[in-house]
Amino acid sequence: MNRRTLLLGGASLAAIGAIAFTTGGEGGNLLVGMANAQDADPSAIQDMVMGDADAPIEMIEYASFTCPHCANFHATVWPQLKADYIDTGKVRFIYREVYFDRPGLWASMMARCGGEMRFFGVTAEFYDKQRTWTASGDPATIAADLRTVAKTAGLTDEMLDACMQDAENAQNLVAWYEQNAAADNVRSTPSFIIDGEAYSNMSYDDMKAILDAKLEG
Repeated sequence: MNRRTLLLGGASLAAIGAIAFTTGGEGGNLLVGMANAQDADPSAIQDMVMGDADAPIEMIEYASFTCPHCANFHATVWPQLKADYIDTGKVRFIYREVYFDRPGLWASMMARCGGEMRFFGVTAEFYDKQRTWTASGDPATIAADLRTVAKTAGLTDEMLDACMQDAENAQNLVAWYEQNAAADNVRSTPSFIIDGEAYSNMSYDDMKAILDAKLEG
């Protein structure tokens, strides 16, 4: 199997949102608690975007921070995609998080903590060190290790404390993910929507062929 099957369905708000997880240690508490899922507001969440707003192609990536295939994509395909198509104004790239589990949600909240300017830098660090921070399988250790990685990417304890105690934002993020996944029929990660057409995980050569064909068309 070359990709990870989507695990969360319509009950994901309840599955993730019912959990209030707290861990002590350096920098304070990490709290993700969403008691009133029905009040979630997906429109409160901002898409994270890179590239020229007027680029001829729009690409959306759906990915999970805990998905090994997503980490591999960001290690092997992403650098060439960014250099050849995003930085050159050919592709407007949108990154949208998928939540398989609590650590994936925590990573998303931390990555978004520094706003759009720092998001992609923190994301790169999380994928680069994914095997390290996921290795223990223990929620408290994972949370602490994620925090360490986020700090190496420039976030402070104060920033992380504020972000990880924002239960309303966590609730909105899960509702936003569910809305996006349903609208684009996302079933696995990484998945891509390129000018409205859905694609599964692929090599750089295959992606380049698709993008070049659209540019030539």
